[in-house]
Amino acid sequence: MKDTRDTASSETMEYYSPTTPNLDEKQFENDVTAMLGNVGWTTFANNTEGQADYDRKLALKVDSLIGFVRETQPQEWAKIEKLYGAHATDRFLKRLTDELEPHDERGGVINVLRHGIKMAPGAQFNLCYFRPANDKNPDTLKHYRANRFEVVRQLRYGTLPDDLNNSVDVVLFLNGIPVVTMELKNNLSGQRTDHAVKEYKQRRSPKELLFKPNRRAIVHFAVDSETVEMCTWLANGKSYFMPFNKGNGKNGAGNPPNPHGYRTEYLYRNILATDSLLDIIQRFVRVEYDDEHTMKKIIFPRYHQLDAVRKLVADAKANGAGKSYLIQHSAGSGKSNTIAWLAHHLQSLHDDADNPVFDTVVILTDRRNLDTQLSKTIESVDHTRGVVVCVTEKDGSAGLREALNSGSQIITSTIQKFPYICSETRVSGRKFAVIIDEAHSSQSGKANAKMKLALIDRDLDPDEPWDDEDELAKEMKAQGTIPNLSFFAFTATPKPATLEVFGTRDELCKRDANGILIPRPFHLYSMKQAIEEGFILDVLENYTCFESYFKLVKTIADDPKYKEMKANRALMSIVDWSPKMVEQKAQIIVEHFMNDVEGVLGGKSKAMVVTWSRPMAYRLYLAMTSYIKEQHYACEVMVAFSGKLEVDGKEITEAKLNGVAETQTADVFNTDSKRIIVCANKFQTGFDQPKLCAMYVDKMLTGVAAVQTLSRLNRTCTIPGKRTFVFGFRQYVGRHSRQLFRLLRDHAARCRDRPRCDLQPEGTPGRLLRVRRVGSRSRCDHLLRHAKSRRSA
Repeated sequence: MKDTRDTASSETMEYYSPTTPNLDEKQFENDVTAMLGNVGWTTFANNTEGQADYDRKLALKVDSLIGFVRETQPQEWAKIEKLYGAHATDRFLKRLTDELEPHDERGGVINVLRHGIKMAPGAQFNLCYFRPANDKNPDTLKHYRANRFEVVRQLRYGTLPDDLNNSVDVVLFLNGIPVVTMELKNNLSGQRTDHAVKEYKQRRSPKELLFKPNRRAIVHFAVDSETVEMCTWLANGKSYFMPFNKGNGKNGAGNPPNPHGYRTEYLYRNILATDSLLDIIQRFVRVEYDDEHTMKKIIFPRYHQLDAVRKLVADAKANGAGKSYLIQHSAGSGKSNTIAWLAHHLQSLHDDADNPVFDTVVILTDRRNLDTQLSKTIESVDHTRGVVVCVTEKDGSAGLREALNSGSQIITSTIQKFPYICSETRVSGRKFAVIIDEAHSSQSGKANAKMKLALIDRDLDPDEPWDDEDELAKEMKAQGTIPNLSFFAFTATPKPATLEVFGTRDELCKRDANGILIPRPFHLYSMKQAIEEGFILDVLENYTCFESYFKLVKTIADDPKYKEMKANRALMSIVDWSPKMVEQKAQIIVEHFMNDVEGVLGGKSKAMVVTWSRPMAYRLYLAMTSYIKEQHYACEVMVAFSGKLEVDGKEITEAKLNGVAETQTADVFNTDSKRIIVCANKFQTGFDQPKLCAMYVDKMLTGVAAVQTLSRLNRTCTIPGKRTFVFGFRQYVGRHSRQLFRLLRDHAARCRDRPRCDLQPEGTPGRLLRVRRVGSRSRCDHLLRHAKSRRSA
């Protein structure tokens, strides 16, 4: 039956009822085409009719393109027709194809669709019209409705000898320009999304103009009736396809069952609906360039990013300012892009009366080292000068005050420079959307005054009192709702206090024993889904506690066969706080890294040592540096901590020890020579280093802090073969290992099935320790051989 809706933005809708699934892929294609036809796309009676005007060399539907331009812009067309006469069409197509070829940071299909093209003699053409903000201007509404949305099936695109007879299942054209391709597979025929991906990689040549990045089609979907994957840059076997799925409804990957049809129906009915696709092209798709202005990446929003932004914007439009939202998106969710898209949508958001919902959008991050990165991402979404104001470290609070008072549309800043926003914005009477990156801010501390939303970044010292509850949540709770401020708080691991302040309470929430609603995130992309989709790694695959080595030493001591291993009792001395203990910790860390971690990424892997205080970080740094020098290892150590230390009458800082400014620590650590970094609280949240493979934890880790810290390891890496290692010293981590499993697994069942941290070491000549999972007691033989080799050495 026909769908009566003219858009597909609503969650509740009347479904198109597909034909009963069978083994025929063609029927699946028929159903997909019919669903697209119900959300604004023009379909054709047969494949030949649909591609009759398709020019393979230009990769354009010429008649549709020229017809759209002449219908919507007759005066501009008259200009070029007067100059070029009968050659006007050829000259227009030549100019357009030139502009569709990216050059520097100009041109390309995305720029052309957004900004149009210019050509002599002073003519300017729009290649599409986006939906106007309101219906007040009849001309813009007329132009918008003149857009031509066409679905072509089995498009024969080939221009190369091997491709002449090849066809792609479905191609979507916007005013004659191809913007989306799809390969469809029917699960019941034994073909799945993986087969569609394989087809793109093996049979869709990136030399063909249709598949060249940012020249024609923007995104390519590999689809079956259950799952979707997408790619924006085809490169044969190196093509990178990402899941584009809603989640299975149980915080995992995939899609939930659809009682009305295919599980992937949301793609055809919602995402690719004409209004939706135009919005994605206009305000979501993004091109990244390197320092040489060469195109390096095309970003199409993942499903959860698109869904989160749209739901947040719709709720803010309906409810206005004064509401708080918690967005729980796991590491690997592409949070910087989500924040950037949300900021620009909120900045231009108007209510039904066409009044702006917010005057200014302020983006706060507690991560000084990522503030610049986030700002660049936000600026790249909209290159209009003056839209984004980045308040840098050198600008200080005065720069932020000036940006607020001047009415800047989007401001990026660190929370540390924001000690007065509540009182300032309350007095001004203007409406603000405040986006908070990492709402919990576990490495931040005391608010410096009442009624202030400030988090003072401090490095935890064992002598200082520590309040585990999030300071931001405490301040917000004390103030209550502020009518002219809306808060959008992003975090991967919300604390209960954060959920209490920013969480949503509605009929979807669970209730506690007293029947009180338990607040939930407004939007969720879980760690479990991120792991199952391959965007982050499971950091517990190689997790071991130092408790295992104590067990092993006891086994050796009780077994006469291993009496000559008594030298290993030296390991027991690490429970004592002494210079010798520090040296032995340093030796254990360095040897394990050089033996098991150093070669994981072809000699480019890195490690982080997490300590419980700044003095300990400094001592371990010195001990590790000394030991590496003694052993002549090709490895360099850095240190990261905030503030200053007084040691033997000398002032010690991170910058002095590393030899670079504190703001450059992360960049220098990224170089190949810098292999291990010793941290005291710093970098335990918000630090993304894909080459980080190992973590040595010399600190108590519990609750959210455990997830935040160990999640530094879960970033995937472009270098293949990444594995992760977590090494926890017993007195700090061992007894909490079960809690860590529970937190990091996201569900208790998998946690209970996982074995305890009973891992045993294996010695290798020239190395001290090697981590292995539990096996037979004969593993001790490895340690025996190791001891003999060290004595002989």
